[in-house]
Amino acid sequence: MEQRINIITLGISDLEKSRDFYESGLGWKPSPISDNYKDIVFFKLGTLVLSLFPREALAEDAKTTPPAGGGFGGITLAHNARDKDTVDRIMERAAKAGATITKPAQNTSWGGYSGYFADPDGHLWEIAWNPYLPLDENGVLQIP
Repeated sequence: MEQRINIITLGISDLEKSRDFYESGLGWKPSPISDNYKDIVFFKLGTLVLSLFPREALAEDAKTTPPAGGGFGGITLAHNARDKDTVDRIMERAAKAGATITKPAQNTSWGGYSGYFADPDGHLWEIAWNPYLPLDENGVLQIP
C-alpha cells in the first residue's frame, strides 16, 4: 500500500445541514462532481478529498454498526493556518456557522497556537498555527 490518503469521509446525520455548514459556513466549494450524486458531497482539499456521506449508509457500506451516542471518536481533523490571527478568524467563522467550540484558541505547550471546534455531527477540527510546520505558497505542509 502506498503511503497516502486520498479521501476522508465523515458520516453525517443530515446531509443538507452539513453541506451548508462547510459550504456557506466555512466558505468551502463543493466539487462539481457532487452534482452527480444525491447522497454525498465532495470537497477537494489540495491533494485530499473530504466527503460527507450519511452515517447510517456509511456504516452499511462498511458492513458495521454505527456507534450509538456521541463522545470522542478517537480522531480529529486538522487545518494548519499561516498565523495566529487566521486561527482566530477561522474559529470565529466556525462558531458563527454553528460549530461548537470545544477548546478556544490559545497558546500551546509545544510553541504553537490552536483551538478545536466540533462540526454539526461532532467531528472535531483542530485549527492550529505551528511555527515548526510552515506552509508553502500552496498551503502544503513543509514537513521533513
